[in-house]
Formats: sequence, C-alpha cells, structure tokens
Amino acid sequence: MTIAKPDFIEGIAKGMAVLESFDTERQRLNATLAAERAGLTRAAARRHLLTLAHLGYLETDGSYFWMAPKVLRFSGSYLASSRLPRALQPTLNRLAAQTGESFSAVVLDGEEVVIVARSGAYGTPTRVLAYGLHLGARLPAHATSTGCVLLAAMSPAQLAQWLKGRLLPRLTPHTITSARLLRQRIVQVRKDDYGFASEEHELAVQALAVPLRNMQGRTVAALNVVLSGGRHQEETLRRDLLPLLFEAAREVRSLL
Repeated sequence: MTIAKPDFIEGIAKGMAVLESFDTERQRLNATLAAERAGLTRAAARRHLLTLAHLGYLETDGSYFWMAPKVLRFSGSYLASSRLPRALQPTLNRLAAQTGESFSAVVLDGEEVVIVARSGAYGTPTRVLAYGLHLGARLPAHATSTGCVLLAAMSPAQLAQWLKGRLLPRLTPHTITSARLLRQRIVQVRKDDYGFASEEHELAVQALAVPLRNMQGRTVAALNVVLSGGRHQEETLRRDLLPLLFEAAREVRSLL
C-alpha cells in the first residue's frame, strides 16, 4: 500500500532495512556489512544494530550481530493468525502421507518466495536443502518452480516491472539468469498452468508446482512437491504427481 509522506516514519523503515539485511547467506553482520546491505551510513547502521540488540531482536559479541529468537514472534503470529497456512496444512499432510514426498505452500515476497506451510516426508528422512525448506524459508523466485508459477500470475506489465533492473543470480549451472529466457519460461508456465524446475536452485533437487487460486480466480499462493536424490523426468512427474497437485488446488479453492 501507499501512504502519505507525513505518515511515513523513516526511522522504522531504516530499522526494518537493517533487520532484513540478515538472511541465510549472511547470518552474522557487523556495522559495515549491515550498512552496505541496508543502504545506510555505517554510523546509522551501528545505531540501529545497537537499538535492535537492546530491544532483544539481535544478539551481539560486541562486534558482530545475529538474530535472536525474539524475531520469531513475528513469524509465529503470522502462522498462527493467517488463514492460508491453517487452511492448507491438512491437504499438505494428506499429500505427503499419500506419496511419501514433501509438499509446500509458498507465497511471493519481492524477489523471493517464502514457505508459509509445509509437510514432512512420511517414512523417509527429511532432507534439509542448502537454503532450507523450513517454515519461513526464503528462496530466489527465478530459480524455483513456485516462483515461476507466482510470476506467471502477474500481468505482462507487472512482470516487466518485476524484471526491470533485477539481477538473476546463478545458483547452479542450470539456473536461468537471462531476463529474456525467464520471461519466455514464465509465458510457457502461464500456458501450461504449472511450473517445473530441475536443479536450478540446488543440484539433484527438482520441483513441480501449481497455482493456488481463490474463488475469484486470483492466485494467492503456489503448491509444490520437492524431490531430491536424483533426476526425474518431467513427463514422469507430470503423470504421477501433477494430477494430485491440480486436484488438491481444486479442493482448497473455496478455503482461500
């Protein structure tokens, strides 16, 4: 949403920018690194880091800072109060029990997708990926099946704005890093109504995703299944798992 300039509290925005500068790639930051990531001066970043530590959201050894458990209050409140994770959890559990695979529900947040609900793999050890598959995990949208599905829900103008000036980091030899090729792929995903990613985010990991739409036809999330430990043919996954994903999406539509 947009607000009037007098209503905008710049100090809060800067503090949140510092807090958001911590991620899976950089869990520990000093004032210099935080300043670079948040777009602030070192002195300003230091003051925000010290304030966040004083409030209990960060821990520090006097030089470096890292997130404290208190930050989980935000995600915990969202997961407890949001309708989406609660509505989808039974379906995710049923799919996992039925197939022995791991399923997730994901939403788009800027350049990343965020896991808001997930199941475990029944009967097999849960494998933690390099970037994690836990609740709240953030993955690069351009390199994931769910990201492509959610980007496909955008209008051409919205997608062009999303792509404008955006870097598409290479995570594996299979990652699409060209905006032109990504746009072509998204057009195909929009046509097929599903997305398939093979080793684009992590080697030996593949995923199949479908959109989750509400009764008004708006895509509010994506549902995917993640498979690891070897290469699977897209045609085989389409035959064995895609019908289950589409049926689950139809089942939950009235709940979204």
